[in-house]
This record gives sequence, C-alpha cells and structure tokens, in this order.
Amino acid sequence: MKNYLWIVTSILILVCCCHQGQMADAQHLPSASPESMGMDPGRLALIDFVVQRGLERNSMPGAVVLVGYQGKVVFLKAYGDRQAQPEKLAMTTDTVFDLASLTKPIATATSIMQLVEQGKVQLSDPVAKYIPEFAVNGKQDITVYQLLTHQGGLIPDNSIKDYQDGPEKAMERIYALKLYYEPGTRFAYTDVGFILLGDIVKRVTGQSVHEYSQKHIFQPLGMTETGYLPAAGLRKRAATTQQREGRWMQGEVHDPRAYKLDGVAGHAGLFSTAEDLAVYAQALLNQESSAEKQLLKPETVDLMTRGYQVVDIQRGLGWDVLSGYSSNRGDLFSHQAFGHGGFTGTSLWVDPAQDLFVIFLSNRVHPDGKGSINSLAGRIGTIAAAAIRPRADIHTSEASSSDSLNVLTGIDVLQAEQFKSLKGLRVGLITNHTGLTRDGKSTVQILNDAPEVSLKTLFSPEHGFAGKLDVSKIGDTTDQKTGLKVFSLYGKTRTPTPESLQDLDVLVFDIQDVGARFYTYLSTMGNAMRAAEQQGIRFVVLDRPNPINGVDFSGPVLDDGSQSFVGYHRIPVRHGMTAGELARMFNTEMKIGADLQVIPMRNWKREMYYDETGLTWVNPSPNMRSLNEAVLYPGVGLLETTNLSVGRGTDTPFEWIGAPWLDGMQLARELNRSGLPGIRFVPVQFTPASSKYAGELCGGVNFIVTDRRRFQSVKAGLEIACQLRRLYPERWETKSFNRLLGNQSVFDAIVSGKSVLQIQALFQQDLAEFGFRRAKYLLY
Repeated sequence: MKNYLWIVTSILILVCCCHQGQMADAQHLPSASPESMGMDPGRLALIDFVVQRGLERNSMPGAVVLVGYQGKVVFLKAYGDRQAQPEKLAMTTDTVFDLASLTKPIATATSIMQLVEQGKVQLSDPVAKYIPEFAVNGKQDITVYQLLTHQGGLIPDNSIKDYQDGPEKAMERIYALKLYYEPGTRFAYTDVGFILLGDIVKRVTGQSVHEYSQKHIFQPLGMTETGYLPAAGLRKRAATTQQREGRWMQGEVHDPRAYKLDGVAGHAGLFSTAEDLAVYAQALLNQESSAEKQLLKPETVDLMTRGYQVVDIQRGLGWDVLSGYSSNRGDLFSHQAFGHGGFTGTSLWVDPAQDLFVIFLSNRVHPDGKGSINSLAGRIGTIAAAAIRPRADIHTSEASSSDSLNVLTGIDVLQAEQFKSLKGLRVGLITNHTGLTRDGKSTVQILNDAPEVSLKTLFSPEHGFAGKLDVSKIGDTTDQKTGLKVFSLYGKTRTPTPESLQDLDVLVFDIQDVGARFYTYLSTMGNAMRAAEQQGIRFVVLDRPNPINGVDFSGPVLDDGSQSFVGYHRIPVRHGMTAGELARMFNTEMKIGADLQVIPMRNWKREMYYDETGLTWVNPSPNMRSLNEAVLYPGVGLLETTNLSVGRGTDTPFEWIGAPWLDGMQLARELNRSGLPGIRFVPVQFTPASSKYAGELCGGVNFIVTDRRRFQSVKAGLEIACQLRRLYPERWETKSFNRLLGNQSVFDAIVSGKSVLQIQALFQQDLAEFGFRRAKYLLY
C-alpha cells in the first residue's frame, strides 16, 4: 500500500512539474524567423561578429542576446561562458543573470507606477509623506518624481559602513542623510533614491519590493524565472560574478549595499533570464492587451517612459531616455525609445515606434570586475534596428486615417441616436458657427427641427454667434433663422444668468476648440457648467476633435491662484484633450458637480490632426484661419501679450511674429541654430493692416512647420522668448508675458536668461502629474 501511495504521489508530482514547465514555456514569447517578420537575417547575423569581438577583447566572459520584434523573438543566442573560474561553464540561453540596476525600472519603478495608477501614491508627494523620518536636514520637500528622475538632491551612494549593522539601522542612516545638492537643480544618478522608493512600496503596501513585485508584476506575467533571492534551481544556472567572503557569487546579489540589505532593495537585487525579460518588455509594448493581462494602463506606460527634461538630459520615470548613461542605446532607435543598464553588464532597450526591444545580458564583472559592455550593447541595438526592412505597403497614419476613417462628432452621434438624450426636454444651446454636423448643417437648425426636442434659447461665446467679431464685449442678439434669442457669454456677463436659464431642462455645448489652455471657449463651457449645476439642470457636451491631436500635451501647468478666463484650470498650455474630456475634468477637479453627459465622437483616434478626420475646417475664430495656425498657436499665442505682433491684421496670423524694433535676420538665424525639431525660421517683413503696429513695417520671422509630429509648439514659443530676452533685453517688454504663460517660476527663469532646457525642467513634475490626472478623464 505504501509503495502504491508513493508511486501515485510521484506521478502527481511529475505531472505537476511538467504542467508548471509547460506553463512557464507558454508564457515565453513565440519565436519566428527574421525573414517571416520582415527583418534582414544577414544584418542580424552581424550580432555574432560584434559579440565575438567583445569576447576576444575580454569585455565579458559570455552573454545572451535577445531581439524581439512585433511580438516575436527573432533572435536569441548564447555566447561564451557563464563562468570562467574556478572552472569553465558554457553560457546558455536560460542562464539567470543578476540584473543590477535594471532592478530600478523593472521592479521598483513599475511597482511605484502601479501605486500611482491606483491613487495610493502621487508623483508630486513629498517622500516624507510616506517616510516621516526622512524629513530632516532639508529633505522635507523632495518628491517621489524627483527620486524617479534622479534629481532629489541625494548622494549617489552613502558609505558602505552605514550598512554594517543590519538593514534596519542602514535605513535609519539613509533617512538621516544630509542633502548632496539642492533638489531639482541637477541630475545625479543615485542608488539611495531608489532604496527609498523601494521603502515607499513597503510603507504603502506592507510588502517589500520583492514581495510586491513578485505578486503584482512577475507572477501575473508568468515570469517564473524572475525575482529577488532566486531559489536553488535558478541559482544553479546563474551566471557567476565576483568573489565575496572567499566564495564566488552565483545567484547572490553582486551589489554590496543590496547584499547588506538581505538581498532586497529598490536599486538592485533582481535576477532574471532573457526570455523572461522579453515577456516584460512585450507587456510594455502590448498597449491593446486585455485589462486582466495589462502590467500598466497604456497611458501609464506612456507617462512612465516618455522623456522628461532633467536639466540638459532626458529621463523617464525610472527609465533612461537620453543621458550620459545612454551609451548602451542603439543609434537607430526612435525618440520614443527607453531603456536602462545594470552594473553587472545588463541592458534592456524598448522602442515602441519600431515595436522592437533588445536585451543584452552578460556577467562582465566576472572574474575581476574589469569588463565593459555599454558601447557593445549599443552597437547590437543599432544592428537590430537596421535589420528592419522598410515596407512599401505601410501607409502613414495620416493617409490611412483620412482614407478609411470618417469621424462623427457629438452632434452627428446625437442625430444618429435620434436625439434620445434630449427627447422631451427644453434645451438651451451654447454654440457658434463651428457647431456643424459632418455634412455642414447647423447644430442650431438640427436641434430646432428635431422631433420631441424643444430648443428654447441660444448662447454665444467670444467672437459672437457668427464667430466674426474681435471685440472686447458682445451684446445679446437674435438668430435670424430661428428667431431665438442669443444670450452673449462675452458681454456684461461671461456666465449664463439664472434668468437666461429659466424654463430649461438641459444646457448643451457644441463649439470647436483648438487645443490651447488660453483659448476661451472652454472657459465659457466651465462657467456654464457651474450655472447649470446651480439651477439644477443637466449639462450635455457634444464632443469634437482636438484639432492638433489628443496625444501631445506640453508646457507649464497653470499656477494655482492664477486662474482666469484665459486660464480656467490647472492644465498645461497644450492639454491634448477634447472639450468633453475637459468637461469631465472640470466637473470633478473643480468640484462643479454638474449633472454632466458627454456625447462622444465615433471613429476619432487620439493621434489624429484635424485634416485626418474628414471633417470640414471652419475657422474657430477670426484669426484662426488654418490648421497650420492651430498647430503653431500654443507656442506663438503665448507671445501676444508682449510688444510683438503675432500677425493679427495680416492674412496669416500666428504664422509669424514681428515688431518695428526687431531684426528678423538676426532672430531667424539664432532660432535656426537652436535646432528645434520640425520647424524652420525665415526672416520676413510685414505691415499689419490692423491690431498691434497697424500700418507700421515690422521686421520678423515666418514659421515653416516641416514635420508637425516632431514639432513642439510650446518649446518653440519658449525658445523664441529666450532669444528675444537675450537679443533685445531692453526692447522686448515682458511685463504682461505671464498673463497667458501662467507660471511664475517659468516667467522668472525666462527673464533671468535661463536656457530652454533649464526652463523645461522646471515644469516636468507638474506635467507628469497632469498626465496621470488627465488619464482618468480620457474617452478615446
């Protein structure tokens, strides 16, 4: 009987082990030949040559290289030895590696981002909010964002002696550290900052970064060979590093401080294999995967991996983007690429634009710590990107969008749904000449003719009901076609009065925005939402596209306390949202509490510019006469409160600037030297027929957008401001410049002569925080 039970038990164990092995294999990415994926196998084969040269030069004893493309592993190979001393052991593709600083983004930053996503941590929070003991020696204002981007004022590594008395005492000494530099003023790569981030994970969740990452990152992804403190089976096939305490380290953390912290720390201690890391890398690229399998929401991945200006470099939240640590970055990677390296000889780079990732794992510190692999890893990344064959059948997003997508705006959708949201209701409509259906019919007429909808009253914003007026005050009028009264919301009042809302059940908003914070139509919307809530009536937004796309957001976030009609809420200059999305944000964040309904568009994609929607362009205001001007407006518009003409009174407002005192050739030369992407500057002369400098000859600069997807309008506006301050410190008047800029620290930096890179660094934390705020309200 005992023998029988032993046999049955053995069989069950064997079945379970086989099943686990199959599950582990199932979680690995599928493999495919380079040819089948549209890659050049000959070029990929150059990786062999590069790695072999590295082995010959003793750059490392061995390595594993993996290239992933479009969800498949197209290259996986082991080279050399995973151990050279005391005896040689060959490298295998399933070798387990000490990832060293790859721990920072993969385990620690990913854990932090999940907590940010859940609202348990905020990027702008002081570290001391979670670790009160840290708020000594001037460290009370260091933020989570500053730790993630290595600008928290902390020393790179505190003394190893601080760790000699165990983890608890080591952390006490870290809390007590003095500032190394003024936080936020420079970039200084620091292990200490990530040790603290790991501690925040523990304080918030009650689990160490080891326990948390295992449960919430690696296990859900099926990464069975990844984690801290590898088990005996994984240690056995781990690459050997160096000697410590008379033994070779194999499956034991190499970093001395992580070792003193019992192998678990925010900066180092993670182990993994190439194929497991491929699963993680692909999870970051899988933006369309089901919610159950998502590592992070797509918008969180974008916010984590985009480049934030940190003085003169770019870092992601835990990731490298473009810095002095980017020598392991492929030369042909796109500007969207992000990655990181590890001291032991590891590197991971991911390029979303090319759907590509490259993993290089080595034990370059074995046996004597003298190996060097960063430039070698970078060359491998370059080879991988170069192996992608151009495909003639790939259409640009612009062509495919305009050819195959027909965007329906909110009024089109409302009409298609037979006005069910407004049936039986008395309606007030806030609109102007931009309120049109896809086929060009007025929203006013559509609602007036709709069965079971009673259109009672109209309201108009700045520039009036017909959108032709450019005056400071507009009176009430009457719509000649319907006979309905039009209450002006840009006259004696900018808010619907209780009298104007009498006998209404719902207030509807349908106006085309242009995507800049200081464009006032959305301020009108916000004011009307408040009025509707106060009168107890519903508010409906018929949504329309953001004409300059709904992906990009940039520029200083409005200072709290600086709210006005040209700065309604604490959003950046370019917000990347639709009217409906902003209504949702206003309603919640400004505590308006309106009974809000947004009628969303159909077929609109966030990356679309207006000319990709199939919709007819209608000038949203008298001086917004083309999509090109809308693209330029967030940056150029910032300057019009100064003594510059921005082209009002000419045929192409916002496409040039000038003044009688300005030397266009000089300014154009300096702006072209600045290297701003996607734009060129041409010296011009022009004479405005009206507005500022009417009838006066102005020297100026014409803006030629050469690549709108690379062009950064707000950065261009800031660069122009910096050049004007440098070239014309006495002539360019800045006293009113902050009216639209809305950020005192940025204004002060421009006036004091700081560079654009220094200025951009000032608002990156607020911009990152806005990104997470914004994500809650996105509809598309």
